[in-house]
This record gives sequence, C-alpha cells and structure tokens, in this order.
Amino acid sequence: MSKISELGHRLYTGEVSYDFVSRRRLWYIISAIFLTISVLAVLLRGLTWGIEFSGGADFRAPTTVTSTSVQGMREALDASGVPDLDEAEIYTIGDNQIRVQTRTLDPTAEVPKVRSAIANEVGVPPDQVAYSLIGASWGGQITERALIALAVFLTLVAIVIWAYFRDVKMSAAALIALAHDLILTIGIYALVGFTVTPATLIGILTILGYSLYDTVVVFDKVRENVRDIKASTTRTYSEAANLAENQVLVRSINTTVIGVLPVAALLFAGAVILGEGPLKDLALALFVGMIAGAYSSIFIATPLLAQLKEREPDMRKLNARVASRRQRESQKAPTEAGPRRPAAEPDVDGEPAPAPAGVGAPAVRPSPSAPASTRSIRRSQPQNKPRSQRKK
Repeated sequence: MSKISELGHRLYTGEVSYDFVSRRRLWYIISAIFLTISVLAVLLRGLTWGIEFSGGADFRAPTTVTSTSVQGMREALDASGVPDLDEAEIYTIGDNQIRVQTRTLDPTAEVPKVRSAIANEVGVPPDQVAYSLIGASWGGQITERALIALAVFLTLVAIVIWAYFRDVKMSAAALIALAHDLILTIGIYALVGFTVTPATLIGILTILGYSLYDTVVVFDKVRENVRDIKASTTRTYSEAANLAENQVLVRSINTTVIGVLPVAALLFAGAVILGEGPLKDLALALFVGMIAGAYSSIFIATPLLAQLKEREPDMRKLNARVASRRQRESQKAPTEAGPRRPAAEPDVDGEPAPAPAGVGAPAVRPSPSAPASTRSIRRSQPQNKPRSQRKK
C-alpha cells in the first residue's frame, strides 16, 4: 500500500504523469471498436427478452434438481400435446426448483396440459405447480416506462452538470460518456445471451449513476486546475485537464476495484450457484457498467472535454501565449549558460598552458602595435635570488 500511496502522491504533484489527453485518438479508436462490436451483436444476435417484455407463461415446480432435470422436462413438454413448445426456456433455480417459460398459452385449453406434464415429470400434484400468464402489452408498458425513465435521467444529468459546473461542454462530454457505457452494457448482454429483465433495467440505471459520479469527480478536479487559466501562460487547458486525470487516477482505480469485487461475487452466485433469477441479470449489468464507467470517465469524457474546449478562441490564444513563452525560455537558456570553453592543453615541454583570459590569473596582453615576434614572446618574470648572492 505504501507504494500505491507514493505513486498517488507523485501523480498528484506531477512528478509522474501519463498523457491521457494527447493520446485521445487512441482511446477513441479503442472505444469505436468496442462500440461497433456491441452494435453488431445487438443487430445480428439480438437481445434475449425476458417473459416480462415478450409475454408468455411462466411455470415453477418444486423438485430435486439433477443433471437430467432440464432434458427430462423438455421431453415432458414435447409429450404434452401442446404445439410450438420447442423454444421453451427451462432453468433450474438452486437445487430444489425448476422453471419453465413458454409462449403465450390459452388459459383453458393449453395451460392445464402443460401444468399436468410438468407435475408428472417432477412427481407432484398439478396444484403445486405455480404458474402466471404475462401479456405482451404489459411488457410493452414496462419498456415504455423504462425508456421514459432513461430519457428523464439523462435530461436531469445534463441540467445538473450544467448548473454545477456552468459549462455546456462538460454536460455534453458527460452525456456522451454515459451513452458509451449504455451501448457497451447492452452489447455485452447480446454477446453472452443473458435475458433482459426488469432487473437488467434497474442495473443499467444504477451503473449510469455510478459512471456519472466518476466523471463528476474528474471534472471537479479539472475545474479546480483551470480556474484562472485564461490569465496564465504556464500550461494549456489540455495540460491542466491531463494533470487532473493523473491526480484522481489512483482514487478512481481504488473506487472501481472496491465496487467491482462484491458485484463479481454477486455475478458468480447468480450465474453459477443459483443459475437463474434477477440476481444474475442485475449483477451482470453492474459488473460491465462499473468497469465501462471507470474507463469512460478517464479515457473518453475528459479528453473529449479538452478537445471541445481547445476550439474556443480564448483557449487558442492561451495556447499561442504558452507556446511563445516556452519558445522564449528555450532561446534564453543557452545564452544564460554561456559558451563552453575548451580545456587547457599542455605546452610542448609538458607544462600546462596558461589559462585563458577570465580564468584564473588575468592574462597580460601585449600592445597591438608591437611586432608579431614580440607579441608571441611571453613576458619574463623577475626572479628573486638568495640574499647571499645579491650584490652588496
């Protein structure tokens, strides 16, 4: 943990920085690939709508689940004499219940036959087989209300973000990131073939809220970094936004990991242990959406916001001032350092050459009017003789 804390501190202070914003084209390409796969999965494979949306009959019976329970129940349905039951969906719930979903059945002629066939297969009286008939109109009402709830949610998100940040471009970037997460989640459902149920819609609305929270955290730090940026010449809007992403990076990772771990446990319990039920549908939406939300807040929302802001005239002027200032500093740096002087080389006799002017003792320069031969002779230095050899 100490290393993670140290990394977070270095990212916050700018000692270590990863350039997310300038690499936005790479993130756009990666997201475009995933979005294309998701759209193609929905168009080609389609979504597996639950009985709540498509309508039909739902039967549940108590039984001891074995490895042959599903196959035996399918054979019993074929022998019931009711036509068009080939596409009936049969699930085991835990180890003591089986669930059968069929097309819409006639309540007087077909439901008793199917109910008796299920009861005979599991060995219980027909009255212990619970059933419910769901009309397609009810599923249409759920779909309509879900779309209305989604539209209201996105509208409120745009208004709240604009009111909080006072920036339309932040609202636009946040909505695009939410749409990115929504399409990815629906595409995963189409790829894995999970059933879309009302629990799925609840999960999708939940992960949109989580993704919005992560995006708002990053945007809040961006706003703090660009508060007085128009009067500054130290960095551009993109650089300030990139610094904000690095400052909240560790927090986003920690929040995502802590949130995904229990959701992964729910997904495992719903898909592997229980095998069926709303828990599996809800957990898959949460699992995919939380990961997609963390990704979009860092790699989509903030780079897109910086790209939109850089098109403003004030930001273009700021970029020009920053570039001009940095160019002046780069030209001024070598001048202040001064030219490098060559190292002194030894004379022919092995003694070091006299230091150039300005280094060590000052050099004695001969008069320019003296002959060249005289100028080339070094001035002799007076020598002090011992007192015994001096003339008296």
